[in-house]
Amino acid sequence: MLIAILQFLGTNCETDMEYAYKILQKDYAIIWHQEKELPSETNLVVIPGGFSYGDYLRSGAIAKFAPIMKSVIRYANNGGVVLGICNGFQILSEAKLLPGVLMRNKNILFNSKMVELEISSNKNKLLKSYTQNQKITIPISHADGSYYVNKDELEQLKENDQILLRYTDDINGSIDKIAGVCNIDKNIFGMMPHPERAIEDILGSINGLAMLKDICE
Repeated sequence: MLIAILQFLGTNCETDMEYAYKILQKDYAIIWHQEKELPSETNLVVIPGGFSYGDYLRSGAIAKFAPIMKSVIRYANNGGVVLGICNGFQILSEAKLLPGVLMRNKNILFNSKMVELEISSNKNKLLKSYTQNQKITIPISHADGSYYVNKDELEQLKENDQILLRYTDDINGSIDKIAGVCNIDKNIFGMMPHPERAIEDILGSINGLAMLKDICE
């Protein structure tokens, strides 16, 4: 069993993910964006944060056309587990693997700080070790993190229990303070906060460790 951590031109969090899975003693491989196939033993794909292709056009809009993404889309559509963090969430949204879009923050500024989140749903592989409505702290680092869906789509997300995390404060203009969502089948997950930056006490929080562990088991 293998965790495939994607690397695009401009991403910068693949080494953080690598470190996290070293701590968790999991087998992983860094997969370059020009590869055409995921390793056959893959049991989790992680699309890390950063600035894929410089965030030109829109964040994630170019990365969705990378050769490796065809394999990721097939893998996800066949029930494979995929986690996109920050820019990875933007890529999954652009690839239509997750609902909604990520837009420029309401204050038009890059936000990088520790934030408080609320667990909106723990009935999924990512957040099963957390309790409903639990408050956790995990850092954010984004300029295009304002999540948007229309009213009908928002009601569908609520009805299908697809909202994973909410900010406790309106930090970036996201509708309903949404910080993370999943698809209806609950095998594709996207979140703007960085759990890989909350895995040791020295970092100020270990609230991200359990989700990174659970999603690959």
